[in-house]
Amino acid sequence: MSSRKAIDHSGSTFDSFLEEEGLLDNAEAVAIKRVLAWHLQKAMEREQVTKKSMAERLRTSRTQVDRLLNPSYVGVSLETVAKAARALGKRVRVEIVDATNSPIRTPRKLSARRLAALGGSDPGVRGVRRRRTRPY
Repeated sequence: MSSRKAIDHSGSTFDSFLEEEGLLDNAEAVAIKRVLAWHLQKAMEREQVTKKSMAERLRTSRTQVDRLLNPSYVGVSLETVAKAARALGKRVRVEIVDATNSPIRTPRKLSARRLAALGGSDPGVRGVRRRRTRPY
């Protein structure tokens, strides 16, 4: 008879795991960039602005617009994001909050109603459980 020792994972969070592995900062940067890229893409769709037209408004190349809208590319400056938002009649609001006192929220699935309210597409992968956060 094999005696397996049960591993207790209670009290552990995914954030604490990422922090222990030294991956938390990068994961947060990618998450923030995904939200920014998604909001800009949706605003472009609502305004019927093409990437070429957006590049002209920003006086840059279409390649730069592709980088701006690429959720994985985190090397975009806040100035560039703000210019893109202004070109679409929007503005960027950034909030810095206390990390030690922030409440841990239980991840939940995105409901069909919420998905429809977001315009029918999810900035992440559909059906993935995730933490509910405020957009930046």
